[in-house]
Amino acid sequence: MPQIQRRRAVSVKVGSVKVGSDAPVVVQSMTNTDTADVESSIQQIAALARAGSELVRVTVNNDAAAKAVPYIVDGIRAKGWETPIIGDFHYNGHQLLRNYPDCARALAKYRINPGNVSIGRKDDDNFRTMIEVAVEYQKPVRIGVNWGSLDQALLTKMMDENSKSANPLPARDVMMEAMVVSALDNAAAAERYGLRRDQIVLSAKVSGVRDLIDVYTELASRCDYALHLGLTEAGMGMKGVVASTAGLSPLLLAGIGDTIRVSLTPTPSGDRSEEVRCAQQILQSLSIRSFMPQVTSCPGCGRTTSTYFQELAERIQNYLVEQMPEWKKQYAGVEELKLAVMGCVVNGPGESKHANIGISLPGTFEEPKAPVYVDGKLFTTLKGDRIVEEFQLILDEYVEKRYGHVLIGA
Repeated sequence: MPQIQRRRAVSVKVGSVKVGSDAPVVVQSMTNTDTADVESSIQQIAALARAGSELVRVTVNNDAAAKAVPYIVDGIRAKGWETPIIGDFHYNGHQLLRNYPDCARALAKYRINPGNVSIGRKDDDNFRTMIEVAVEYQKPVRIGVNWGSLDQALLTKMMDENSKSANPLPARDVMMEAMVVSALDNAAAAERYGLRRDQIVLSAKVSGVRDLIDVYTELASRCDYALHLGLTEAGMGMKGVVASTAGLSPLLLAGIGDTIRVSLTPTPSGDRSEEVRCAQQILQSLSIRSFMPQVTSCPGCGRTTSTYFQELAERIQNYLVEQMPEWKKQYAGVEELKLAVMGCVVNGPGESKHANIGISLPGTFEEPKAPVYVDGKLFTTLKGDRIVEEFQLILDEYVEKRYGHVLIGA
């Protein structure tokens, strides 16, 4: 498979994580707990880190949240996670960072939305204050422009200039250009105030898929700053997953993007880690990074009236999710493992042979047996009511034999 030519971005160090340059695309997520609730925030950050989030952002919106940040970082470190914690600031970030130096020191990076920093002001004093704090504590900053809170003075000026043009552009094009200009202008201002280029990450988030592709393609062509990708307010469930995948994939395949987040709306009491797994799956489906053994399974048809193969595929998928945190520590390369769980004889044996381990379950009216293939060859045939358990045992033994001899960190 041809290699994707990554856009060469300036390298940025966020805590222990390298972003940009030749570093892998980094998966990021954000908590939705009340940051002032230290224990809940620690538990959710740990869950996100366990799922594979390499950077985690927390809201820092008031005094209580700012006071809580150092305790959250200490709590995460006490649990054994070195995941860098990022502070998300709007409106009052200049005050919080100045008033709570322990918070400013504890965070690995600050996220600033320039459109929300000096609302109603003619100067950039608040933005400048936040950059100066970042310089003082040597913290990188993501300057995150969002079309929901774009600098209205800049947008109005550009709209007025466009309306006077002999060949005015559509309003949508002016909006996209304003996003790019805002990001670049604020990055330039940050450098004037002392931040280095290798301490700056840019983002320009929109909620439309085509808009996302267009704005980041233009932004990437006009700078070498590291870029964070994400479809803002992507939505819930399938809509959020599909829209994020459709928006991020063309950019990633074009080599654009150094960190990504999938901003899914969780169901009430839903699993926040879903956004991490979705981001990982996008990268893995594009063969950019590998995080988890992949399970190929058929959609089913009239030949598979039994739901057995669906249940097996689900159980194996869940088993992989449960095992991977430990497997990653013990077995280097296990994330490259490929499994196949097929439902009948039509494509079952063929797909099974293409996988490291594959099983072809009997379809309707087929002989009640399930051939298992290992590395393309028939390994055994399972029968009876313990097929799941026996297949899982074969999987465990294969992982131990194939990856157990490789020392992690060697």
